[in-house]
Amino acid sequence: MDRQKIALVTGGMGGLGEAICQRMFKSGYRVVATCSPENQQAQLWQKSQKDAGFEFRVYKVDVAEYASCEAGVRMMLDDMGHIDVLVNNAGITRDSTLRKMSAENWRIVLRTNLDSLFNMTQPVLDNMVRSEWGRIINISSVNAQKGAAGQTNYAATKAGIHGFTKALALELARKGITVNTISPGYLRTRMVMKVPPDILNNKIIPEIPVGRLGEPAEVAGLVDYLASNAAAFITGANIAINGGQHMS
Repeated sequence: MDRQKIALVTGGMGGLGEAICQRMFKSGYRVVATCSPENQQAQLWQKSQKDAGFEFRVYKVDVAEYASCEAGVRMMLDDMGHIDVLVNNAGITRDSTLRKMSAENWRIVLRTNLDSLFNMTQPVLDNMVRSEWGRIINISSVNAQKGAAGQTNYAATKAGIHGFTKALALELARKGITVNTISPGYLRTRMVMKVPPDILNNKIIPEIPVGRLGEPAEVAGLVDYLASNAAAFITGANIAINGGQHMS
């Protein structure tokens, strides 16, 4: 493909999402990020990124709602013509023990973290199939593999992501499209840094054999590789990047 590739990153304004957007831009992609319709910081974020040397387009899309995703993707395709790489990165947490978890907090996590894969992926598939080239990269979590107390909703969605990945990889393997999962461990993002320091320093980091949090840029580098032509023989994989915290 001689044309400049376009990478779409859901939740692109978050810690990991931002790192992925920056890495893909540096690798020559035109980068599109989504944010929630309620986000009032999109223009300010775009400007701050442009001041730092990065240029991104931002679309407000509710990844939990199919109609919003369908309309958003249609607008992107009208504006840019094609989408070559989709990174399903958007996700939320609503933590509590199952005994105390509200039905709403169960549903919203499933809709945002898992339904969003269907909502965002289906609308881009015809375009990728026509191009006979595409990369779909789904961001899961170490807690899908090892479990985490207080995260039955989150762990269920993140485990479901890889089932989605494997089935879709089989459907698309002969069409030039790969589908893979990345399962990061604990990263130095705003979300993780909100964890109380005593829990972070005395419970989480001691469980990581390399002795530190991961950096979002390290995960972004793996996304960049899986999106490349060099990774064309990798599909249906779940690649852990967790500092040795969980090995399978």
